[in-house]
Amino acid sequence: MRIEGAAGFSRAFFVIILDRVSLRPSITRVFTFMKAILALEDGTIYHGQAFGARATACGEVCFNTSMTGYQEILTDPSYKGQIVTMTYPLIGNYGINRQDVESWQPHVAGFVVRELSPVVSNWRAEQSLAEYLEQNGIPGIQGIDTRSLTKKLRVRGALNGVISTENLSDAEALERAKAWPGLAGVDYVKEVTHKKPFLWDERDEQSASFNLVRGNVVADARQVRDPLPPADIPIVAYDFGMKYNILRRLRQRGFQVQVVPANTPAADALKYKPAGIFLSNGPGDPAALGYAVQAVSDLVKTGMPIFGICLGHQILGQAFGGRTFKLKFGHRGANQPVKDLETGKVEITSQNHGFAVDASSLPGDVSVNRLNLNDQTVEGLRHKTKPIYCVQYHPEASPGPHDSSPLFDEFRKLIERH
Repeated sequence: MRIEGAAGFSRAFFVIILDRVSLRPSITRVFTFMKAILALEDGTIYHGQAFGARATACGEVCFNTSMTGYQEILTDPSYKGQIVTMTYPLIGNYGINRQDVESWQPHVAGFVVRELSPVVSNWRAEQSLAEYLEQNGIPGIQGIDTRSLTKKLRVRGALNGVISTENLSDAEALERAKAWPGLAGVDYVKEVTHKKPFLWDERDEQSASFNLVRGNVVADARQVRDPLPPADIPIVAYDFGMKYNILRRLRQRGFQVQVVPANTPAADALKYKPAGIFLSNGPGDPAALGYAVQAVSDLVKTGMPIFGICLGHQILGQAFGGRTFKLKFGHRGANQPVKDLETGKVEITSQNHGFAVDASSLPGDVSVNRLNLNDQTVEGLRHKTKPIYCVQYHPEASPGPHDSSPLFDEFRKLIERH
């Protein structure tokens, strides 16, 4: 017996089979996916199966080498304007839950995977990846050769593209891919920053680390958390597209975090009487953020402690007087090796960026204290006379290695000394 039905825009049918012993019916849901297309500006076209929303989107096609963390990638504001390809072949097996999101909504333009897992199996899962993308209007494509695509992006560099699940013709898809203007010179920060200032986690309900439950526990294990220290150091955090886990990490170190929009002048930030300033990650071209560079330049002059991550690092580099440039295909993944030139140690880091600071453009009072061991690009800066430092990678991420977590402790110690 077959019953036709709809699941989003995918055609679905149910097969009802009688159990041999009990004669009770068991229902297996089988999907027939619609076609999807991914077209690149160089003329390359990939055909696959659609999942997620029925939509068409343009973006810069990039790749991420992480084996897990697709939910965090989808909701990282730094991916605004990008079509993300996952190099790991099977994605979606542990579903989606509301506790692991990195912002209020997903920000990717589109999502590309080799194979979408037909099974969602995790005790914290609340919905499937396909349902989540459909709910948020994001198109996905599966069944293409993601290894071929990744190799192309590594050789040619990041390419503009279009992803469509709306039966777009090859010619029309290619035309749209070529017409999309790209990321360079575009301010995406204004689209992802919170529009109004707010105090993070006033009731201490969102920041505590999960506590692994063992034995017979009556409470919901998803809600068991470690205790938080007192929030005794006030700071201001500039939201250029900040991941929530950064805010959690700051609160776990005893910071009271006042979040302000990206376009907040330095004078307004200082009205909160902070002991330090934090500069967040975010999307797009750092050279397009003149207002942010001006505000940070004014804050640097105060001599107060400042810590920047990712886009915050790039903005701080410009505030010092340096320049930024676009990388060939960027650093996106959970295993980027970074050498700390001050200690000689190597950190395995999580990264997500397509631009970098030009070391040759920096003034003499700023030192490059970390380098990427894959391509020797700048991964960290420290001012020689002021309590200011920044890193290009994400110490708040938890891809497995936690090598960079002490950077948050360093920020607190820096403030306590000054």
